[in-house]
Amino acid sequence: MGAGRRRGQGQDEGEPVGSDRLARYRGRRDADRTPEPVPDFPGDAGPQADGGPQADGARFVVQEHHASSLHWDLRLERDGVLVSWAVPKGIPLDPATDRLAVHTEDHPLEYAAFEGRIPKGEYGAGQMMIWDQGCYETEKWSDREVKVVLHGSRVSGLYVLFRTGGPGGRNWMIHRMDPPADPDAEPLPRGLRPMLPERRARLPRDQGGHGFEFAWGGRRLLAAIEGGRARFTDGRGRAAEPPAGLAAPLGAALGARPALLDGELAEVDGRPVYMVFDLLHLDGRPLLAAPYEERRRRLDGLELDGPHRRTAPWFPGEGTAVRDTAREQGLPGIVAKRLGSPYEPGERSGAWRYLPL
Repeated sequence: MGAGRRRGQGQDEGEPVGSDRLARYRGRRDADRTPEPVPDFPGDAGPQADGGPQADGARFVVQEHHASSLHWDLRLERDGVLVSWAVPKGIPLDPATDRLAVHTEDHPLEYAAFEGRIPKGEYGAGQMMIWDQGCYETEKWSDREVKVVLHGSRVSGLYVLFRTGGPGGRNWMIHRMDPPADPDAEPLPRGLRPMLPERRARLPRDQGGHGFEFAWGGRRLLAAIEGGRARFTDGRGRAAEPPAGLAAPLGAALGARPALLDGELAEVDGRPVYMVFDLLHLDGRPLLAAPYEERRRRLDGLELDGPHRRTAPWFPGEGTAVRDTAREQGLPGIVAKRLGSPYEPGERSGAWRYLPL
């Protein structure tokens, strides 16, 4: 395609481009370098393009975009294109939360079916996945306000996007006008202090009723993930700065799922690693009262392992073996946790036992 296809790069978002709604889109992409659909001529993306489900209303798609920073792209079919907004923290599911939505260039209708990795060095480089799709109905559409009813599998209800200003008039907000999608969802708790173990000299007699973990000798941190962003608090419930390269990937690993994790920032194999060993809140549901064994199995199911983070291993009923391995590896101790025990924030509880080595 060549450099001529990039002629729109650098145009202001508010600059008119005539009747070619996709000029700015094509100007930022090279069809020889990106797997994204790049129509050759104006009007290529017609209403019959393969872009996902259609019903009585027009189509919409929400794509999870792991670019330089995680965000979600909301795209609404309108006049032969997908009118698009980048939503940094995802589509709000509760009317109490308004979120920024940055108006971006129109996309071709084929983009509604696009999933794949945009190569490094290209505009929007990173993994793109369909997070939700469906059809929608329009209640109002103007230059400053768009009101629509979405019908998707994850997002359904009445939403309004309204313009707030910003460079080129690109900044909008998105607000849910219907009641919360999940009325029983609870917000992530703030200022929670971690549960602490009692110090003991011996393994519990009932090893079969306990799970055993390695003590890593690191710094205790709770991680709250919301809207694909992670924030950390220390053992006193105060805000804490994580090492570089931890917060953004951890937030991206959970995406739109809100969660509260407990773990330890330790040095493992010569580098800082956040060893996650408990799950206190997930998808709007507090787990403090759930048994330790259930919390651990649900944590394992999140598959959080990646650079600078790891789900800490646990071993039900294997206290002797875990203690011997910890000694061999030069770790400071092990922790025995009663399988049926709840999480007691800020408490030093005999349900958890720290055994120094």
